[in-house]
Amino acid sequence: MKYWLVAVGQRMPAWVDAGYAEYARRMPAGTPLQLRELRAESRGAGLDTDTVLQREAQRIEDALPAQCLRVVLDERGHHMTTLQLAEAMQSWRQLGRDVAFVVGGADGLAPRIKESADLLLRLSDLTLPHGLVRVLLAEQIYRAHSVISGHPYHRAG
Repeated sequence: MKYWLVAVGQRMPAWVDAGYAEYARRMPAGTPLQLRELRAESRGAGLDTDTVLQREAQRIEDALPAQCLRVVLDERGHHMTTLQLAEAMQSWRQLGRDVAFVVGGADGLAPRIKESADLLLRLSDLTLPHGLVRVLLAEQIYRAHSVISGHPYHRAG
């Protein structure tokens, strides 16, 4: 089983790449976290938002592993605690399918991507920069995995 972070946007600041890499590196070999960065659609050609979203949606669909479980990040998604995420990840492990976490670009995600989600997930009530979302999500995946494996990284208060 693999975890995937499928994210629209490339050329993140060095701190984003370093933060993401730190938590991805900590994941065990049997459940790696891998990043697929997708090119954002250029708005320079006078494209409307719907066209941009549709083109990015096609890139997302092409990048998703076959038969993966889709966790799509959305501001109207389901709130989860770290322990709830760990429980979900434990149940996903039982399915034996890869899990892809999908992060949209500056304009969000096309409705068809949201509709295809197995889970819509909300990371925060705050608006977060996309690079920070990558780091935060990678850390939470690692933290939830540490809960599952009984590693002391997560210390519930």
